[in-house]
Amino acid sequence: MDAIDRTAAVGGSRVDAVRGRILSFTRRPEGPGDHAGLLHIQDGAVRIVDGRIAAVGEASTILPTLPPGAVIDHHPDAIVTAGFIDTHIHFPQTQVIASYGTQLLDWLERYTFVEEQRFADAGHAARTARFFLDELLRNGTTTAVVYGSVHPGSADALFAEAERRGAGMIAGKVMMDRHAPDALRDRADTAYADSKALIERWHGRGRQRYAVTPRFAITSTEAQLEAAGALLREHPGVHMQTHLSENPDEIATVRRLFPDDASYTAVYDRFGLLGPRSLFGHCIHLDEAEMRLLSESGSVASLCPTSNLFMGSGLFDLERLEDPARPVRTALATDVGGGTSYSMLRTAAEAYKVIQLRGRNLPALRALHWLTLGNAEALGLADEIGSLAPGRYADLVVLDARATPAMAHRMETIGDRLEDELFVLLTLGDDRAVAATYLQGTRAHSRGG
Repeated sequence: MDAIDRTAAVGGSRVDAVRGRILSFTRRPEGPGDHAGLLHIQDGAVRIVDGRIAAVGEASTILPTLPPGAVIDHHPDAIVTAGFIDTHIHFPQTQVIASYGTQLLDWLERYTFVEEQRFADAGHAARTARFFLDELLRNGTTTAVVYGSVHPGSADALFAEAERRGAGMIAGKVMMDRHAPDALRDRADTAYADSKALIERWHGRGRQRYAVTPRFAITSTEAQLEAAGALLREHPGVHMQTHLSENPDEIATVRRLFPDDASYTAVYDRFGLLGPRSLFGHCIHLDEAEMRLLSESGSVASLCPTSNLFMGSGLFDLERLEDPARPVRTALATDVGGGTSYSMLRTAAEAYKVIQLRGRNLPALRALHWLTLGNAEALGLADEIGSLAPGRYADLVVLDARATPAMAHRMETIGDRLEDELFVLLTLGDDRAVAATYLQGTRAHSRGG
């Protein structure tokens, strides 16, 4: 075979195969040492045809099947796995991140609502979309569930930039008709009409999907929450995203605004917003009845550890949520800009600490599964993304556990112990540990390139 074997491909170049240490999951690991659902090939290759994975296996088996002149990116000392998936992030908050000194409701008024008004400017939205996608890809994230601003153009800008790059986004314009500045309020009818138009324009167009996006119960009237439920009923393939039970003052405010509902979760349930495509960010202070509602509806609770710690919101109780008697589906997310890092590796490190404070451990295999197949399953997209399997999109991330001097120093004591290496990546890793990111077999990010 006359192939081109490259160790540093030019960004934006399509490749026919990626070679390295292959790592992927077929199911969730139940604990340390559970390798039954793990694909691990020391010298493996992913063959890519028309942007999708055609085959995965030993390099000695895959490479001879490539056509003459095939382009191979070779990462001999790195781990090649599925691209990371972020299940809760705010595109208009890229310049809100690292805002000092407040908790949720004051933080929204002092910082976020001020910044989001800028997204009425289409040029600003387009520039921010480019930065946002650059930052995701630099951190190995190839799919994200994204909040826009109240302006429909914010969603248009994000979808257009994602489409240009070949990324798959799930996103929506925020619905918000009260308790916000006038410049950020829509109405129940305009939110419905704008969201419906965006669904018709973007949902199912290539890799793009829409999420109906009421910000949270505080900023939506009953009429607007009813409109959100109507959108879900009329468009059964779309997702829904909102916030739930993040902060005690938020919960108290919801209780005042909806005195006839038994709980914060019950408000959303009344308007038909729970379901297997519904993603609820935070879910920290839930009572037993609320967890049962989420469990019975198949809804997803997204852990946002860096945000919860940064704003002092509380500690996600994974053990209670995953009670076998009424398990709630869970996912992991950065929640930028309340969250403090775009890196899903940094996010996993903080999740480990939150779970430790609750008296449990987060094994490295479980964490990496969460960033890939686990989050894909939470989105109902495991047949498209989240694993290295034939038919999936060739969205890949290449991880270097020796990316920094501290990591390389630690790795000297680890040798070939895979789980220890993954724990180094998940504890010390960040964007520097991402050697390359691929979208549909095209290198979309190259460290230092």
